[in-house]
Amino acid sequence: MKNITLLFPGQGSQYEGMGKKLYDNYSVAKHVFDEANDALGFDLKELCFSGSLDELTKTENAQPAILTCSIAAYEVYMKEFGILPTYYAGHSLGELSALACAGIFSFADSVKIVRQRGRLMQEAAASGVGAMAAVSGIDKNILQAKCEEYSNDNNIVVISNYNSPSQIVISGHKSAVEKISLELQGINAMVVPLKVSAPFHSPLMETIKGKFREVLESYPCGDFKGTVISNVTGLPHKSKDILVDLLTEQLVQPVQWESTMKFLYENGVRTVMEIGPKTVLANLAIKNIPDIKAFSYDKPEDIEKFRKIITNNTSNRSENLPQPTVVTRCLAIAVCTKNKNWNNEEYQKGVIEPYRRIQRLQEELDKTGDKPSLEQMKEALEMLKSVFETKKTPVQEQVERYNQVFDETGTRHLFADFIMPNQ
Repeated sequence: MKNITLLFPGQGSQYEGMGKKLYDNYSVAKHVFDEANDALGFDLKELCFSGSLDELTKTENAQPAILTCSIAAYEVYMKEFGILPTYYAGHSLGELSALACAGIFSFADSVKIVRQRGRLMQEAAASGVGAMAAVSGIDKNILQAKCEEYSNDNNIVVISNYNSPSQIVISGHKSAVEKISLELQGINAMVVPLKVSAPFHSPLMETIKGKFREVLESYPCGDFKGTVISNVTGLPHKSKDILVDLLTEQLVQPVQWESTMKFLYENGVRTVMEIGPKTVLANLAIKNIPDIKAFSYDKPEDIEKFRKIITNNTSNRSENLPQPTVVTRCLAIAVCTKNKNWNNEEYQKGVIEPYRRIQRLQEELDKTGDKPSLEQMKEALEMLKSVFETKKTPVQEQVERYNQVFDETGTRHLFADFIMPNQ
């Protein structure tokens, strides 16, 4: 069985007693918790197994606790199944878990990094100053406009997570979050305050970027042993050279989880397994891609369902996976490209309408099983050009994405006369 993606949860997935069953039943998990204790210099397993939820929820505790439970679950998964994923993807803190599993940082270093990350994030906003809330039932462009309306130099609220088409998270000063929440509820949006102790992925984290960069640069960085998706771009990390930049920027930039899931789907992923406490990401996977098979390693029944799929070997055969084409890659990149244009009319004409036109084209190709013609590929590239121009994508990024399309589909020879944007 191939083309599995492992998902690693972020803060908010902590619960009392998490990881204890793994510790009690698997020696590899026991070793992970013992190593965490040695690295941190305090009894983390006691905090996970017997600590109060209030203590576990403190950012400096939650981050190493969740990462440790996730790495323990990964070690058990590898022992039980031994199937390396095609992609590793983690949500916020979970990106550090994913990088540890992919060999970038050692586990001992990773748990120390996130402990310091948690302390810095807590220091960035005094207790009670910041807040976060999950919002559903409202268009993301409207929500963005509302955030700008309610923000000023001293009172900020921003979008911090694009989790799915139906869920966005806002973050910032508590007073601004509360005020915007009241208006959103008044226009029939659903708003749920989150139990977190700091306003993550917001400008309130700007003051700690330099310090966190120093933390990251103080630990050795290994080579990628797998493909890890970046929260900032919603695309795979390309090299270690900009890894620190992206992880530092992740503190203040929104988590592009919806884009991540669409990238995975466009690249043939049909099965995901959440590795860590709770089932938040497994549930979000289904909200993003209704026909995806999503499991959580924290649910015994999910493990058994996954085992049956492995045994029967009936799904996700690599020979049955769709190969990328110019059309599918243009669609995927269009979705993943960050938007910097909040004019709804321009967005509708320049992004939504051309994207849907090419999406319908791909649906017809899927039905017939045909490969796209040269003319259809050119239509897809024109769509991508419109998306870039409307979203105000930097020229250098445009060039990189066009090259990505041609390289991943092996079609550069067909577009020798393609004119790149002027750099």
